[in-house]
Amino acid sequence: MTRVARAIVVGGGPAGAASAWALASQGHDVLVLDRARFPRDKACAEYLSPQASRVLDAMDVLGDVERAGAAQLAGMTVRSPDGGIIHGEFAARHGFAGFRDRGLALRRRRLDPILLEGARRVGADVREGVAVTDVLRDAHGAVCGVTVRDGDGAMRELRADLVIGADGLRSVVGRRTGLAARLPWPFPARVAFVAHWRDVQGIGAHGEMHVERDGYVGLADVGHGETNVAIVVPRAKAAAAAGDAAGFMERWLAQRPQLAPRFVGATRVTPVRATGPFAVRARRAWAPGALLAGDAADFFDPFTGEGIYAALRGGELLGPYAHDALRAGSRDAALRALGAYDGARRREFGGKWVVEKLIGTAVAVPALMNHAARTLGARRDMADLLVGVTGDIVPAREVLRPGFLLRLVAPPSRRAT
Repeated sequence: MTRVARAIVVGGGPAGAASAWALASQGHDVLVLDRARFPRDKACAEYLSPQASRVLDAMDVLGDVERAGAAQLAGMTVRSPDGGIIHGEFAARHGFAGFRDRGLALRRRRLDPILLEGARRVGADVREGVAVTDVLRDAHGAVCGVTVRDGDGAMRELRADLVIGADGLRSVVGRRTGLAARLPWPFPARVAFVAHWRDVQGIGAHGEMHVERDGYVGLADVGHGETNVAIVVPRAKAAAAAGDAAGFMERWLAQRPQLAPRFVGATRVTPVRATGPFAVRARRAWAPGALLAGDAADFFDPFTGEGIYAALRGGELLGPYAHDALRAGSRDAALRALGAYDGARRREFGGKWVVEKLIGTAVAVPALMNHAARTLGARRDMADLLVGVTGDIVPAREVLRPGFLLRLVAPPSRRAT
């Protein structure tokens, strides 16, 4: 068994492409492995927050994404179970400015090949149709490579100094290193059903979230006249979709009076794909010889649309620490660099993790969601601030301040006007 690269990246989605780009652009020999062949569809909300454009620009692919026909989103509209409306804009009078004031949305079959090409341009070697089945370990127990199955079924061992698991919710690297973990109760285990429709009525420049008592659905323009429709329900209710996911989605939408008329005359143009359950977070994002990025390291719930930005930013963030680990002169120095990456992730995403859990709790409890909608519906400044956080423009600390939280939960008689 010989070394095939300094670093092997498992997974060719946004986290894998960004990780490969971050390392290859620093001169490292990087090999990307993915079981799929691109382009391919993926069950995903397909939304990129405004700040994701900064990472795309750094990777020199922002223009390619825009030329591919990405839709632009100005903000979010959220409907509560009792019909209350929260409307917020990314660009607002909250005093914060991002790299862009609009988000992007594009189908993954168009986005992912662009991101991988960005990694190839700086020297990464991308191999498709190669399934990683396990990690290899050295005499000290550190990860030193992977076992793969090629498209012809042949098994091989590939050695590297560092393995990066960017292989999603059911990460092989996360499981084989013992890092993967499901968040315990009370965090809900939800499952998503995703498909694309044409001719959905009333789709505009805002992403939509419709919260119901038995789940929620997101709608967003993803360019080319297509709408991403993602229904997310508790895992127990997802059992009703067994054997007929398309029928489940159609029945679910038809039972919502505010949504059913909008799908009259609409045509589903892709199969229904399922993903989940969510609420996964690795107990830490590193092991000797390995790092985790993207959904493999953390994915709580798709409601806030954090997935693609967190994957891109996580891969970018990983770069300097992986570089230091590869250049370390000793095992201890390499371990310190890997551990430092975990601390950097907590500093970068910790506030957002708290916000995601608060939002997830409200979504799961109709009375809380209805109350929040009444407050934020009457306080556009607060709504814009919260939407700015989900757009990665406003720091999470702004909505975690006691004053904001008190105004959010206060009864009507105590709310400021």
